Amino acid sequence: MSDLKNPQSEIQNRKTKNWFASWFDTPYYHILYKERNYREAQVFMDNLTHYLNLPERAKVLDLACGKGRHSIYLNQLGYDVVGADLSENSITEANKNQNKTLQFQVHDMRDVFEDKFDAIFNLFTSFGYFENDDDNLTTLKAMKESLTEHGFAVIDFMNVNQVIDNLVPEEVKTVENIDFHIKRYVNDGHIFKEIDFEDQGEKFHFTEKVKALTLKDFKEMMEEAGIFLLDIFGDYKLKKFHKADSERLIMIFK
Repeated sequence: MSDLKNPQSEIQNRKTKNWFASWFDTPYYHILYKERNYREAQVFMDNLTHYLNLPERAKVLDLACGKGRHSIYLNQLGYDVVGADLSENSITEANKNQNKTLQFQVHDMRDVFEDKFDAIFNLFTSFGYFENDDDNLTTLKAMKESLTEHGFAVIDFMNVNQVIDNLVPEEVKTVENIDFHIKRYVNDGHIFKEIDFEDQGEKFHFTEKVKALTLKDFKEMMEEAGIFLLDIFGDYKLKKFHKADSERLIMIFK
């Protein structure tokens, strides 16, 4: 069998071409973002699962799950959860928490799952990182194809309009005695974050780059993918979306 037909080899080939595969796989990514508000995230998932009225023991996919913190919480809510992420290091860490109804796997979100899910959650702006913009449409199609007939998918994205209007051009964040020097800017339809720091005498530089996708952009892609956009919310309490000032762009679709 050639490497091109081997899923693991194909994932590895893709990873060598994508900046996010290396940055998200480093311990520094998790250090920088360790102070994210997980209680707020849990409230969001409480509200979301209640709104979707998922059946008991529903099969849920946490797509781009990182180390699995949210997958674990969804599992505690009583769901049969699969957490998937491109980062092998993150999945290795997440696997320490696996049980009969909580499984983790290395998976590229552009690929359709063999299993079908009652709900697919793509949370906390884990979309739009691809070098090729066509891959965003490919991912949406893969999500749609991985749903059961009555399943729902959720993308929780930043509200690009609000983010750009409030962009902090430069700041220094100190976490675990590491000074992360961060620069943010918008270029060519993307929001960039340049991250420089030094640790144990070694200098590091990483660049985050995410497509500045608006609701209009998502609607166009969803129409092309044959997706039905059912509802839109603007924050984790599921309040109405306002283009100018909502914190998030949360889309429910099937």
